[in-house]
Amino acid sequence: MGALQSLPGRPEYSDLAEKTGFSFEQIGVLHKRFKQLSHNEETLRRDHFNEIHDLAFNPIRTQIIEAFFDRRNFHQDGEGKVQEIGFEEFVVVMSHFRPPSVHMTEEQREKTRREKLRFLFNMHDTDNDGTITLEEYRHVVEELLSRSGTLEKETAKCIADAAMLEVASISVGHMEPDEFYEGITFEHFLKLLDGFEIESRMTIRFLNMDTTTLCK
Repeated sequence: MGALQSLPGRPEYSDLAEKTGFSFEQIGVLHKRFKQLSHNEETLRRDHFNEIHDLAFNPIRTQIIEAFFDRRNFHQDGEGKVQEIGFEEFVVVMSHFRPPSVHMTEEQREKTRREKLRFLFNMHDTDNDGTITLEEYRHVVEELLSRSGTLEKETAKCIADAAMLEVASISVGHMEPDEFYEGITFEHFLKLLDGFEIESRMTIRFLNMDTTTLCK
């Protein structure tokens, strides 16, 4: 599904470049990685990702892999999971990890930020019910802080714990005894991470490719 047969730089890649912000050259790099990862097959399956050494010890490895097979991340307004993806879906999902271009307008930057946060939210909203738990929110904060490179993991964990408790005191503390806490919605998630620099922290490494380099 979505596999592209042409070589990077051909007109067939124009739509993909426009949709993702990647240049033809960057799509060429991604095409090589896709073929390497899929063993020259036309589609990728979950078991292909199990061979990626850089993901082996990532604390959210499962969420990252599942994100590639989640229809919500294909820019097609779909839901549910797929069993395999083609090159086009692979590139679209990879674009969520791409740092914003320095040439972006403020409006474009804000749109990119919202898309990244939606992607991050979807990674933890595994049952697609539109909410994440307080514990899942804590994991989000801890992961983002750990990627800053300026905090020790234990420090990041302590800050994440405090953030979770703060949200709990606000969200749950004002509830009546017979009310049920339904979790954090995406709109609430946006407000909680307002002012949190996320754009440059949503990066991944695999097959010796660093997504921080995939920026115009």
